Amino acid sequence: MYSYKHPHPSVTTDIVIFTLREEKLNLLLIKRAVEPFKGQWALPGGFVRMDEDLDSGARRELQEETGISGVFLEQLYTFGAVERDPRERVITVAYYALVPSDKIVLKATTDAVDAKWFALDDLPPLAFDHPEILNMARQRLLAKLDYSTIAFQFMPETFTLTELQRVYESILQEEMDKRNFRKWALALEQIEETGEMRRKSASRPAKLYRIKDHTKVEILK
Repeated sequence: MYSYKHPHPSVTTDIVIFTLREEKLNLLLIKRAVEPFKGQWALPGGFVRMDEDLDSGARRELQEETGISGVFLEQLYTFGAVERDPRERVITVAYYALVPSDKIVLKATTDAVDAKWFALDDLPPLAFDHPEILNMARQRLLAKLDYSTIAFQFMPETFTLTELQRVYESILQEEMDKRNFRKWALALEQIEETGEMRRKSASRPAKLYRIKDHTKVEILK
């Protein structure tokens, strides 16, 4: 039992999960089963328990509401507008993550009745201040492309350099020079050849690569 002279705000975590589907950036949303905003789409998240830290709370809520676990999460920002939650005074610590879509099997549980991927250019109205959280996460992703290997988190177990380049082009929404990109990607020394090849239709076989350590995002400069 906790009793304080001054009222304390509650703390939640909200998680922005990005993936690439059909070369488009997608966002994971859950449909809320409870008030407020019952029946509306929102970011996965919920209240932090008294006996857990922020990271643990974020991972638990993500697993409970979507079935996703074991992904790289990074703190994004703290949102604390006074009236951001109609229930009470709530401060939320937002996280974001990038995941390969081929490894994720969605399963809505607890206070979510559905979990679904949405293309960023075709989003439904979002509950709470989640549009603001999403906007900041997207800006952070674009900024980190320039100085980290964060986009590698989208990659499946094995991939070609062309597929890696398409990830960058999909996020930046611009074409990149093939030769320069390959030179840059290989110079990072964050990927390695698998010794296997992939052939598509009549094209030349392409070397397959893998990330050396999928649990880390390297800072490049």
